[in-house]
Amino acid sequence: IMSVEAEAGFKAVELGATQDPEQDKPDAQLPVTTEKSEDPHLSSGVKPGDKINMLEQYKLRRFFVLRPGALDQAIEDIKSLVDKHQDGSIQSVWLMAEVDHWNNEKERIVLITDNSLLICKYDFMMLNCEQMQRVPLNFIDRVCHGEFTFPQRSLMSREGEGLRVYWDRLREPTFTSRWNPFTTDYPFCTFTSHPVKDASEKFAAICELQHFREQLVQAAQKAHEWKPVPGKANGVLVLNQSILIETYVGLMSFIGNQNKLGYCLARGNIGF
Repeated sequence: IMSVEAEAGFKAVELGATQDPEQDKPDAQLPVTTEKSEDPHLSSGVKPGDKINMLEQYKLRRFFVLRPGALDQAIEDIKSLVDKHQDGSIQSVWLMAEVDHWNNEKERIVLITDNSLLICKYDFMMLNCEQMQRVPLNFIDRVCHGEFTFPQRSLMSREGEGLRVYWDRLREPTFTSRWNPFTTDYPFCTFTSHPVKDASEKFAAICELQHFREQLVQAAQKAHEWKPVPGKANGVLVLNQSILIETYVGLMSFIGNQNKLGYCLARGNIGF
């Protein structure tokens, strides 16, 4: 509904006064009235190619993370939860979207510290960290990046690139875990770019997936050198390959992703 109303606001109204040449004689002394053109491209300064951009900016403003001070407050709240003895110093902070094994997108703040990868679920409405997952960097053994793919008979699709981080290559997800959309015992996590990455230069930097991958691999390599794990390969294998999401129908994820249910978003008079 909002998109229809938004488009209606940009419709051009072409007005112009017509003049009869016979009435334009000097002796007639008839007043000539001309109406000002209301072409929105001239009156409002909107260029033809800016219409889509303005609609996209309107959609982006619904994200609570873009509210002034919201992201800074979230980072400060999460920093206070970091255990310096266990995690070490904070190296970098990132705003990502996590994609679970059922193709559901979820807004996440990710911290890379000296010893840990911290994946945080933060409520930008209540300004509260609801969940934090801690992955030791010296347990990370594989990092894959590439396009998303689905099984051959799957009805789902996803554009763009992703990043998958493995920390137990020898453990496969159980049958129960595969069919449980709320499971948290998967030995890997998958990230993709946050939808607000194009909102500003600040968000473009904090949502940059490639830079996140580079810093994560570098931090994990150092952690392997400092604290090697007995029985595990001391190093991180970096692969450029497609990322498989094993969903076939995914009606729940389709509805959820289309409506951005995994994000703190303004939805009319209510927020989710």
